[in-house]
Amino acid sequence: MTQLQTATKVVTFEEFIQWYPDNSQVRYELHNGVIIEMTPPVGKHEEIKGFLTVEIAFELKRLNLPYFIPNQAIVKPPEGESGYLPDVLILNRLSLVSESLWTKSSTITQGSSIPLVIEIVSQNWRDDYYKKLADYEEMGIPEYWIVDYTALGARKFIGDPKLPTLSLYELVDGEYQVSQFRGNDCITSPTFPDLKMTANQIFQAGEVIED
Repeated sequence: MTQLQTATKVVTFEEFIQWYPDNSQVRYELHNGVIIEMTPPVGKHEEIKGFLTVEIAFELKRLNLPYFIPNQAIVKPPEGESGYLPDVLILNRLSLVSESLWTKSSTITQGSSIPLVIEIVSQNWRDDYYKKLADYEEMGIPEYWIVDYTALGARKFIGDPKLPTLSLYELVDGEYQVSQFRGNDCITSPTFPDLKMTANQIFQAGEVIED
């Protein structure tokens, strides 16, 4: 999602949580102490989000895993004053007993509580490839997808020529290792090894494909 900076005053994460409007129709994130208003996503972004949510939810039910997909939860990195609202977030219900901020503010602070996090790229691609990538790695989140369906990311991230790319970052010995999927490549997810979908099925979510 694209962003609008709401204020230049630096606030703490606790102040951000206290400030966050109840039942707000607008989504906000905190980036290094600055409150960011997230502009409404375009329809294609939401079609991809919906497709991934349904497909992953089906896997959760099929495998009877203690995971769920919250409607909205904040991910707080351990360092600095930031808080993110991922596009798709998978949580381990069994780990929530160790999350001190979960009951009060639906906030996750430990990477072990998050088997998989997904960001769908819009105009804010730098946040997904730089800021969130670094913070999710630091938190120890095992798997992070960047779904760049319009190839907005820099060539150093998605190659040249720039093509729609799903970058899958897997945590190996504390560092992210990336695998990339394009076209009819089948996604190979460490968290969901039996997940059967191609990159194009994700990128073309919601489209009517004629035979």
